[in-house]
Amino acid sequence: MSISNNTIIQIFQKQNTMPEIIDCNSQTHNSPLDLTILLPAYNEENAIESLITEIRNAMTEWSGNWEILVIDDCSSDNTAAKASLSGVRLVKRVENGGSGASRKTGIRESHGELIAMLDADGSYDPSSLPELLSYFPDYDQVNGARTSEQGTIKFLRVPIKWSIRKLAEIVSGKRIPDLNTGLKIFKRDLMRNYLWAIPDGFSCVTSMTLAFMCNGHSVKYIPVTYRKRIGKSKFHPIHDTLQYFLTVLRIITYFRPLRVLAPLAFSLGAIGVLRASYHIFYSPDLGITDSDVILIVAGLMILIAGMLADLIVKQRQR
Repeated sequence: MSISNNTIIQIFQKQNTMPEIIDCNSQTHNSPLDLTILLPAYNEENAIESLITEIRNAMTEWSGNWEILVIDDCSSDNTAAKASLSGVRLVKRVENGGSGASRKTGIRESHGELIAMLDADGSYDPSSLPELLSYFPDYDQVNGARTSEQGTIKFLRVPIKWSIRKLAEIVSGKRIPDLNTGLKIFKRDLMRNYLWAIPDGFSCVTSMTLAFMCNGHSVKYIPVTYRKRIGKSKFHPIHDTLQYFLTVLRIITYFRPLRVLAPLAFSLGAIGVLRASYHIFYSPDLGITDSDVILIVAGLMILIAGMLADLIVKQRQR
């Protein structure tokens, strides 16, 4: 099946190297634009055409110059062909890299100074885009906060997301209405600074939000409608939930290490001091044990490591 009259970039994943990019269209548009609407897609043939039509209808009155960029993550169906027939710019990966890998590819290949990103499954209503865009340039990132949960396995999703969101709020010191929303608009050049910290999997959007928050960039949330997705969900409850939790801790550790390491250090140190005090006053024959000393020393070492990490982060941010 041939694809013509579009920008087609094939990205070959090579071990321990950056992806090789081949532009197969001589009419590639390289001039800067105001906005790139990024659609990472994997096996979304049932949704991609109607979503592109919705986006065009929603953006008719927006005055800036914009493009639609579809990243096909090596789909096994007709996603790429249908996107091509819709007349959008297409970037095609020859190996499946994951949701985050597709988004990072799109951020690197985008021409817009702003990037609007939404899922290609039709779950986010594109009519929200003009409202989110109205908050620029005052904000660095504007996110759509979902007012309902339409995903699969709701009885697990809702409490797990709430718990991890609260953890993220505690360690980041920010209020976060929707931690892993897939509808977001951000300044491209700022996000490119943090691509190294963005994972390839589903937790990528969480990392994008926390990276901005932890580095002092302004982030705003706007309530948006969330619809039932078209097609089958690719969410894996156990694996993706674990990655989601680890991503929050990893990103906070990258940018605000003391938020994670200081509570751990003080907890270990306090346990060691309490144990040692108990042994001194209630078991004088036993005295301070080796485990008491190990706990106290471990707490001190983690605190020192956290302070050094925090110093490195602050030096890097200057």
